[in-house]
Formats: sequence, C-alpha cells, structure tokens
Amino acid sequence: MEITTIQLSNDTKRKLSSFGIKGESYDQILQRIYNMAVKTQFRELLMNSENTVSLEGARKEVEKKWPRSK
Repeated sequence: MEITTIQLSNDTKRKLSSFGIKGESYDQILQRIYNMAVKTQFRELLMNSENTVSLEGARKEVEKKWPRSK
C-alpha cells in the first residue's frame, strides 16, 4: 500500500481523532468513517421515495392498462 501525506488543520485533526478508538491510526479512522458514509448513502438511495409509486397506485395503473377479463 502506498502512503501519502495530507494536510489538516489542528481543529480537523482534533475532530477526527475524537472518532478514533485507542490505538487506531488516522487511516483506520478515515476508512471506518468512509465505510459508514457509503452504507448511509446506499440506504438513502434505497429508501428514497422520490419518483416512486405506491403499491396501491401501481395496482391501479396495471388494472387500467390490463383490465382483468370476466
């Protein structure tokens, strides 16, 4: 794994370290935060109701397009 250096303000470093567990590196903290953010974004995508139709609404649309024969 290649290592790089990033610059952070002391305030950001302090805030970041508050997420850490004893003995955890900044890289490990950032990896954990990143993984949580990805899961949160995925959950929000799946749970987003924008541009969706309720099951009842979908059933009504299906019934309009393809009425049941009697």
